Amino acid sequence: MPATEQRMGTADGVSRGRQVYGQFVRPHMRPEDDGKFVAIDLQTGEYELDADEIPAVRRLRGRLPAAEVLLLCVGHPGTYYI
Repeated sequence: MPATEQRMGTADGVSRGRQVYGQFVRPHMRPEDDGKFVAIDLQTGEYELDADEIPAVRRLRGRLPAAEVLLLCVGHPGTYYI
């Protein structure tokens, strides 16, 4: 997975990611998605969902190599900002 340059500060990235998640991603999640990981590109709002973190990020970066990714666990407050 190629490294990407962080374009937003951490606080701004997390804030933007949570906004995108709440408005555009969460409405598409089903109860059976709780506990899965969603990798969200902060620039486009595109996302990938998987039971494991790495496959979600790899698929998203496969489509968008320069993705600035926020990784959330559906139904949980934990966050990764890559």
